[in-house]
Amino acid sequence: MSKDRIFTKNFWMVFGGLFSSAIVMYTLMSVMTEYASGMGSTATLAGLVSGIYIFGGLCSRLYSGRALETVGWKRMALIFISIHAVACFFYFFVRNVWLLVLVRFIHGIGFGAASNALMTMGMSVLPQSRFSEGCGYLMLSTTLGVGIGPFFGGMIYDRFGATGCFTAATVLCLMMLVFSLFIDVKELDPGEKRKRASLPPESGDFAAESVLPEKKKGKRWIEQFIELRSVPISIVTGLCAMGYVSVMSFSRLYAAQTHLEKPFSAFFVLYAIILLFSRPMAGMLQDRFGDRIVCIPGLLAQSGGLLLISLRPCLLTVILCAIGCALGFGTLNSACNAIACRHTGNERRSYAVSTFYICCDVGMGLGPVIIGNIVSHSGSYAMMYFCASMITLAALPLCLYALSGAFQKLIV
Repeated sequence: MSKDRIFTKNFWMVFGGLFSSAIVMYTLMSVMTEYASGMGSTATLAGLVSGIYIFGGLCSRLYSGRALETVGWKRMALIFISIHAVACFFYFFVRNVWLLVLVRFIHGIGFGAASNALMTMGMSVLPQSRFSEGCGYLMLSTTLGVGIGPFFGGMIYDRFGATGCFTAATVLCLMMLVFSLFIDVKELDPGEKRKRASLPPESGDFAAESVLPEKKKGKRWIEQFIELRSVPISIVTGLCAMGYVSVMSFSRLYAAQTHLEKPFSAFFVLYAIILLFSRPMAGMLQDRFGDRIVCIPGLLAQSGGLLLISLRPCLLTVILCAIGCALGFGTLNSACNAIACRHTGNERRSYAVSTFYICCDVGMGLGPVIIGNIVSHSGSYAMMYFCASMITLAALPLCLYALSGAFQKLIV
């Protein structure tokens, strides 16, 4: 039974690091547009200040898959958490909007690779027999960040201004560093294995030698950056994220248009509460009955919730949409991550994590642009929510294909 334990010391250290990272991200993101506007920036530039963080994270995720294999998980975590912390310190000295954009980009670079390293270590210490359940518990760290971060950021900004937010972010980054120091994955970390075996750092086939011996000589170039077997389910999550981002980015504007400010103000609180129960329960169901029992209802729930709120916006449909999005993107975020990583060895797991979050970041990054363009052409936020529902539904056939295993057989 000890081999099936989820809540180990390593689990809690990774959980603490991911939770701190999520709080930093959402605390600053919730106040950054207001801070940039106060510096005299336009609305477009203020949006860039907020969003460039995600782009920086995407760039470092592309790099981190291979780097985690060669440099090592823990070492990468410590390096990029340090970049994360230094960027927070630089905020205190920024007095120019374009310099703020640069600092946000560097901060995003630290965030992307650091969170990949932490998630890779977290996945590696989960028991295989309870992998989906453990993944659900682990990713509650980011769920709590989504709910607490914006509230925490707004409260500090109102009382202490931007300086208070930057101070809190710096302290949380230092806490991430402390949590990471106490993670012990020496027996699993490919960087440590390489050191013990006295292999040169440029020996890029170490992972292939341990996990995929049949591909050692013919490894595809793309596999130096992503895990091919994780691509279909990661794209499913990206499409689901693109549908969900319509709520996250435009809910306040739609609320004002439909006079539902109060119901929408409670949307993310209800979303987080539902997730506290749905993620662990979905993980247990996934381990016991398979992936379809979680993935298919989740996509249908989110698509249905977005459709209802587009056709008949009212208190009831806001509640149903919050529940649908929690069962959709909120729950599928951990369920699909478990699918993407489950059948990869420890030495390829960093690539699977990187692939998964690259697709999520692309979905979250392109979503506001595509959906905002729909609003510009239609002049209707209701139409935007309808299109977001259809984008989510479009992920269903790809999800069925991903779960069939056909793609995995195709690339072998």
